[in-house]
Amino acid sequence: MSRRALFVGLCLATAASLSACMTPLDEEALYLERYERGEAARKTRDFNSIYDTMAPLRAANPVIPLERGSLVESPLNQDIIDAAIAYAAPRNSAALLILHEGKLVSETYFGDTRDDTPLVAKSLAKPLSVIAVGRAIQLGYIASLDQPVSDFFTEWQGTPKQAILVRHLLDMRSGLKRQSRYSGPEDVMRKAYLHPRHDEIIIADYPLINPPGTRYEYANANAELVAPLIERATGSKYEDWVADQLLQPLGARGGEIWLNRPGGTAHAGCCSSLPAMSWVKLAQLVLSDGQWRGTSFLPPGFTDEMRTPTAQNPFVGMAVYNGATYAKYRGAQNPDTGTGTLHSEPYATPDVMLFDGNGNQVIYMIPSEQLIIARFGDKPAKDLGWDNAKLPNLLLRRIKADAAPAR
Repeated sequence: MSRRALFVGLCLATAASLSACMTPLDEEALYLERYERGEAARKTRDFNSIYDTMAPLRAANPVIPLERGSLVESPLNQDIIDAAIAYAAPRNSAALLILHEGKLVSETYFGDTRDDTPLVAKSLAKPLSVIAVGRAIQLGYIASLDQPVSDFFTEWQGTPKQAILVRHLLDMRSGLKRQSRYSGPEDVMRKAYLHPRHDEIIIADYPLINPPGTRYEYANANAELVAPLIERATGSKYEDWVADQLLQPLGARGGEIWLNRPGGTAHAGCCSSLPAMSWVKLAQLVLSDGQWRGTSFLPPGFTDEMRTPTAQNPFVGMAVYNGATYAKYRGAQNPDTGTGTLHSEPYATPDVMLFDGNGNQVIYMIPSEQLIIARFGDKPAKDLGWDNAKLPNLLLRRIKADAAPAR
């Protein structure tokens, strides 16, 4: 911990207000300190070193474990499960969970990871943020996906950003500048990630490049705006909203989330740590069309919106990628780049959908087979790589073979 972070921590323990702890000069110094740590992390790949101000994501009370099944009840067999584990194990995996028909049939942890270990799931935080918005719509704090964001960010009223709708933040069609390389510490791209006022900087200074709704461009700024959106719409801190309105009703384990400064705003586009079970419960919610234990947890049709692609990108809806349209390489960037994760072949069934985060942290959801496959960990070594079609097709072909009529 740096001297400045230690000072702030001690100050917060005794001060009557946060303003007594960090001045604007303190905030700029903290930003530059983070910037230097971020540059060092580019070499060490230890990006967690940037997370210096963490807030708890409170666990449910009680925590409800995933329902367990057995391979005896499933068409999957131990050989297939072993083959899946053998693929994941050498590829820097931390956990591999497989659920079939709502039951956990295989649970494997690698290294020091355990079932209660919070996993930094990087961009898996984005579907979490989408579901957080869905919950706010369900409870009436946000009118709909088509409500203008400027109803909450009044700073945008009377500007071109007034045309940005809630859905545009969630499906990356806001028109905000795409994620790209940065030129130095003065670049808004870096401040939008590391600054102690990152949310205010995005709202005030992040450039609008395209008319809202006209082009898909992946940008963390879109998802980062979900936290201040939730806070202005509901009056709750984002971390409290996630804990009270998602983790608690889902019976999920908790973790932590990075704040931009002590007492500040959470990062919604990244930087959440939750155990594997908690991430999987979000996938179960999407797979069950927003229903949870017999109640409507999300608005009718919301999960359909999540998995339905837009005209500007046939591969993704709102943080849910779909497998219906094949391309050998595809990922988060605009499809016209031709870049992304390897898909060596089409998915064995067209209704595969997935949460897909940096480092090949991926949760596959297959409605037709009620199958979930969740892999967490770091990016595999370059000589091994990751094939996004490998695990789902391995398991799907076994299920389909079992279902085929005997000759």
